[in-house]
Amino acid sequence: MKIRKGDDVLVLSGKYRGNRANVEEALPSVNKVILDNLNVAKRATKQSGATMQAGIIDKLMPLSASNVAVWCPKHKGPAKIGSEIVDDKKVRVCRKCGEVL
Repeated sequence: MKIRKGDDVLVLSGKYRGNRANVEEALPSVNKVILDNLNVAKRATKQSGATMQAGIIDKLMPLSASNVAVWCPKHKGPAKIGSEIVDDKKVRVCRKCGEVL
């Protein structure tokens, strides 16, 4: 999976198509990402001990990583990610404009 925590991404399909968000968490084992303030579900919870509060809470739900694309700030659009070696270090680059991401 080429998407990492902290990346700015564009949602390509689904209910939130066209929205840009920041990746809060990447889940490579299931190929999903959790985005900041997108795909929020309401969940009812029971009180478990003194730490967790009972009631209806907002929970960030994961989106498939195939439904998002990394946003390239140079050409202001979604980017396909490639890799290059710069100064003996492997970096991610935009395949369209060559910008290091």
